[in-house]
Amino acid sequence: MSGLPERTDALVIGGGVIGTSIACHLAESGVRTVLLERGSLGSGASGSTAGVVRTYFPGDARTGSLAVRSLAAYHDLAERTGTTLGLQRVGFLVLFTENQQVAAFRRDRAAQHAAGVDVELVTASEAAQLNPLLDERAIVAAAWAPEAYACDPAAIVHGYATAARDVGALLRTETPVTGIDPDWQVHTPAGTIRAETIVCAAGPWSRTVAEMAGVRLPVTTYPIELLLTDTPAAPLTTLPMTLHPSSLRIRAWQDRILIGMGRPDPGESRQTWLERLSQQLGTTYPALAGVRIERGWSGDFDGSPDGAAFIGRDPSRPFLYAAGFSGQGLCQAPAAGEIVRDLLADKQTWIDTAGLATDRCPVEAV
Repeated sequence: MSGLPERTDALVIGGGVIGTSIACHLAESGVRTVLLERGSLGSGASGSTAGVVRTYFPGDARTGSLAVRSLAAYHDLAERTGTTLGLQRVGFLVLFTENQQVAAFRRDRAAQHAAGVDVELVTASEAAQLNPLLDERAIVAAAWAPEAYACDPAAIVHGYATAARDVGALLRTETPVTGIDPDWQVHTPAGTIRAETIVCAAGPWSRTVAEMAGVRLPVTTYPIELLLTDTPAAPLTTLPMTLHPSSLRIRAWQDRILIGMGRPDPGESRQTWLERLSQQLGTTYPALAGVRIERGWSGDFDGSPDGAAFIGRDPSRPFLYAAGFSGQGLCQAPAAGEIVRDLLADKQTWIDTAGLATDRCPVEAV
């Protein structure tokens, strides 16, 4: 026996925060739902993040609207299910080192506010009060968004998985998809299952899953590494997640500091990248100059050509997708679950999904 039913209304592929949210939303709406995860729940991109949910995405108010709705849903999930999600407000500080960055923020601010995002411009001095490690002479101003929370990604995945199972969804781990037939017969090492609709939420493996189904999904996979400092000499106060234009970002992590700065440039060695990161860290935060840095954890993220997620349906096949979140799936998972649920039911969604579909990106962008 495979342990899989012969068929299901919806087959969700991927058991991270996006997949479990979708499975929960579908099952709660009465859809027979099966979820397949190639490893353990939350073992992909969901387990490789900095563990922050935020609502402000510079220059991207649409993603901000998804994040605002998702944050409200997390508070509701915690209250409704009694799940402890580890939500602790830390705030999000975006540093500006050039006046044109300030001008760009001012142009974008009205759209952000219209999307429900709480964000304002603060002076360099005010930014240094929010993040005491910051050298205010290194910046000209900053954006401050208080609605950002440290969280427990594993607890969020577990919360959605439990809620999905409670309403009848079947979640199978260690069950990778190995093939998809034209009649939507899905093959796994544990057996086969026929799906009326497939929902791809496979994170870094989303493009591979889509290709099995004959669907174009223009996402790419790239590695990410997060680092940890030694414990600073001075005790840490509450430290907001802080983003520098170089893509250097820091946040408090227990008694240490978690650091990320993208990934090495093409042709750049990891050692050169680490030296560049250390130099930028010491320039922006003098108290951290020369601090010892060690590997924290690493993983793979899935991204889109324009940096925003894809959420939609294929126009010719019963195939829905939610992928390309670039490590920000935690911030958008509840909203993504709602959208997929409504798309499958042919219902009007709460947001115009035209700009979320894959056809916004030309074929040559793949």
